Formats: sequence, structure tokens, C-alpha cells
Amino acid sequence: MASSISADTKDALTRESPQTPHCRAALLGGLALYGASGEHANFITHRNSIARLFWSLLDDRKQHPIQTRAATRLAHLPTFAIEIPAALRGLPPKPAHKCDRLMEIRAAFLACGSLAAGAHGYHLEFVVPDEALAERLTWMLRSTGRSPKRTMRKKRHVLYYKDFEAIVDVLTVIGAFGAVLHLEDVRALRETKNRIHRLVNTEAANLERAAAAAAAQRGVIEYLESAYGLAQLTPALREIAELRLAHPDESLAELGARCSPPISKPTASSRLSALARLAGQLRSGRGSGKVPGT
Repeated sequence: MASSISADTKDALTRESPQTPHCRAALLGGLALYGASGEHANFITHRNSIARLFWSLLDDRKQHPIQTRAATRLAHLPTFAIEIPAALRGLPPKPAHKCDRLMEIRAAFLACGSLAAGAHGYHLEFVVPDEALAERLTWMLRSTGRSPKRTMRKKRHVLYYKDFEAIVDVLTVIGAFGAVLHLEDVRALRETKNRIHRLVNTEAANLERAAAAAAAQRGVIEYLESAYGLAQLTPALREIAELRLAHPDESLAELGARCSPPISKPTASSRLSALARLAGQLRSGRGSGKVPGT
């Protein structure tokens, strides 16, 4: 059977059976309630570990053996069935104790829940067959402080969470600590990747802007060289112009470092802007032969 975070979480929860009798009874009753099928006569699951848990909680195990059925055509998974004792059939009263409510939520996750942390985000859901169970489980989940969202899917009621913090809270209260750690690892990895992507995209955008600016500066200098002559520029402007032509891919800071004496990035930018203003004057026919100052 293929492993997944949902399957691994369920297998881990089945290994943590409660010790107190009332919590064991709440877990058993919840499994019977949310895993019932066929007029509530049988507990059905596709996971052997869950079937063994249900069977181990029964008082009379010999009268309720685990039956293995052939794999279904749609799920391609073996099915395990256990007859539900008559005392566990029907809708029982809501648990009065908080620990019993948490056991019922754990049972609901084992019987009809699923957990995913894929490329599209995080998702925890419970799929129940009727309105009464949907209302009951909604009440249970609200008692943890996290109200689920609801929808319908193929005539079945779906209670679900997509918010990371809400999913972690629900998994924590039902004891799925391994799943919580796994989700935290997934989120940390995603945030790291997203941060790296943002930095790479920012750097790429900066390089693209710098390349476009350098190309524009070369165009200005080439125009001045043909229309005005670099020899007529002041020494400071001629130096930065010649450096830009000689080093077309360097940044302003790198060009400034090549000057003699070295200049800062703002000063290099100021000198190149002076060249652009001179070129603008020449193009507009307003050139007076006066070179802009530095």
C-alpha cells in the first residue's frame, strides 16, 4: 500500500491506544459511528492497522473477527470489515468530557478523515454520509476552538480545513504529533524555497534594469562621441564615458572604483546623468558648446 502523510498519520495514531476505560469506549464508539457501513452493521476500513485497533477495543473479540474482502475496483485496496456489536449501533449522546470528545475526533479522522500537504497547500477533511453526523462532528471540532468549513461532494458532507494553523491545532489535540512535525518541516522548506525564489527574482530584475541602464548610457556616450567628441568633455566626464564604453557590463559601483581617484556610486551616476543632459541638449539643437559641470 502506498505510503502518504495521511496513511502514516493514521498508522501512528492506531499505535497510541488510550488507557482509561472511558476514553477507550469513546474511541471505539467513534470508530463504530464514523466507520459504519451497510445499515450500520459493519465497521469498514481499507487499513489493516485501523481494523486491528477497532477489534482490539471490543470486549468480545471472538464473536467479531476481522474479515478481509477483495480489493475494490475503484480504490484498488483490500477492505477489512468487522461486525459492529448491537450496543454500538445508532447515534449515541454527545460525550460530556473533553477527552472523550477528542477521542471521537481521533476516531473520525481514522474512519473518514484524510490529510494532505501537496503543491496546492494543506488540507484536512472528514467525509461523513449524513447531516446528523456532519452536525455532530462540526460541534465536536468547534469544541477544540477551530470551526471547520463545510461543503457537499457526491451527496456526502465534507468538513474541511485549509488553514495551516487550524490543521496543526486539530492534529495536536488528537495526538497526531508526528504529522504536526512533518507539516512544520514542509512549511519551513516551502518558505525557504519561496524566499530563495524571491531573492533570485529580485536579483534578476535588478540585473535586467542595470543592463538596460548600461545600454542606454552607452548609447548616449556613442552619440556624444560622434556628435560632439569625447575630447571636448571635462576630464571627469571623459573618464567615466571611456570607462563605460570599455566596461559595458559593470555596475556603477564598479565603474566608480576604476576612476582615478575612485568615486562613489552616486558620483558615477551623477556624471553619467550629466552626459545624458548634454546629449539631450545636442539632440534638441540647444547645445551651446558648454559642457555641463560635474
